[in-house]
Amino acid sequence: MAVDYTVIVVYLAGMLAMGWWGMRRAKSKSEFLVAGRRLGPTMYSGTMAAIVLGGASTIGGVGLGYQYGLSGAWMVFTIGLGLLALSVFFSARIARLKVYTVSEMLDLRYGGRAGVISGLVMWAYTLMLAVTSTIAYATIFDVLFDMNRTVAIILGGSIVVAYSTLGGMWSITLTDMVQFVVKTVGVFLLLLPIAVVKAGGFSEMKAKLPTEYFDPLGIGGETIFTYVLIYTFGMLIGQDIWQRVFTARSDRTAKWGGTVAGTYCLAYALAGAVIGTAAKVLYPKLGSPDDAFATIVKDELPMGVRGLVLAAALAAVMSTSSGALIACATVANNDIWSRLRGVVRPDGEARDEVKGNRAFILVMGLAVIGTAIALNNVVEALTVAYNLLVGGLLVPILGGLLWRRGTAQGALASVVVGGVAVITLMATHGILANEPVYYGLLASLAAYLVVSLMTKPTDAAVLAAWRERLAGRDPELVSEPVPAHQ
Repeated sequence: MAVDYTVIVVYLAGMLAMGWWGMRRAKSKSEFLVAGRRLGPTMYSGTMAAIVLGGASTIGGVGLGYQYGLSGAWMVFTIGLGLLALSVFFSARIARLKVYTVSEMLDLRYGGRAGVISGLVMWAYTLMLAVTSTIAYATIFDVLFDMNRTVAIILGGSIVVAYSTLGGMWSITLTDMVQFVVKTVGVFLLLLPIAVVKAGGFSEMKAKLPTEYFDPLGIGGETIFTYVLIYTFGMLIGQDIWQRVFTARSDRTAKWGGTVAGTYCLAYALAGAVIGTAAKVLYPKLGSPDDAFATIVKDELPMGVRGLVLAAALAAVMSTSSGALIACATVANNDIWSRLRGVVRPDGEARDEVKGNRAFILVMGLAVIGTAIALNNVVEALTVAYNLLVGGLLVPILGGLLWRRGTAQGALASVVVGGVAVITLMATHGILANEPVYYGLLASLAAYLVVSLMTKPTDAAVLAAWRERLAGRDPELVSEPVPAHQ
């Protein structure tokens, strides 16, 4: 496997080099956190596709294809649908806000101070998302080097933390573009056709597998509905996704670039399911569906090609991990730490915000690596993250964008009631149960509507400023926007 090792080592070294180059460009808070808000359509589309398609979409998507056939595409398919909905209906307005975090948007819309509470929920989500991506390194490095799980997590996590800390969003953007290309070549041009040919083609696959493997709804209607609730709606409101929207140089770039990325996700979903279905023909008795990706890569691909496909899997994991990491650090610094300290920057006082955000990425990165070593169940960690996100924040965020009558008190009640309901129901029904997100979301909606209607409407001046900001016409908005809490 010397050739495969060389491919992987060159790839990892390239990621670190991109981080060093990105450090030279990240000279301001805007450059460090949102790449100066100047990504064009090509870079925006590539990086957006890279962040939403991580280890769960690649290794997990193939595993679902192994277990359910073509209907195993639904998990990743709903991610693509969410990205399409965000891009078509909301991204232009989000990009024009010129903020850094979702909590800043809530402050602008409601004129209130629910920022710390909403920030805590978003921080928990981004932390768990980064942790689950980091755990996935163990699977890939085990195939490559037969490496100890803890060592694999430390190795993969350290590389991501290093280039993210050095250059912030610029480093992540550059590495994501490389990862997008590697992932496209590795999955679409190499693994997909080779897997189908090795399985004897589609006619042989149909002959050897039960008919339900080719039923588009074979995974079950309830499962598909749950995927829509968790992943489609989760794409609409996640800090990791919004922070990429903030990098677009125009609202048109955000809309059409995101639409291209969402369409790419739909194709990626189908490719993963087909690869998993082919693996079922080749290896009908694997111990776990999640072993399908590693097994077919290790046993069926020639040397060199195997290294490139494993680099593609690494690319998928690293892109999601780095995006979640910078989102986690941004929320921790801007929405929690700064607000709790009551930091206000007097006129004329210089403060090295790049240095502060870089320190938070390093600290959060170490926390992510430590948590990943301690946890074993990736699915449970990811489910907790998305349940909290959707149950606690979906209603106040979409309500703020769509319903004029929503108030700060209603938003705060929605976050608290939805979050508590989700946590309680996960404790009583189990983390993987459907009830927590179903009833948590309903409780959040009820609290938002009732409390908003019972409280005084949002001040007209706040709403007027909000509308100006949404239209990109805020007269006080300068090139380096000041977050709401300042």
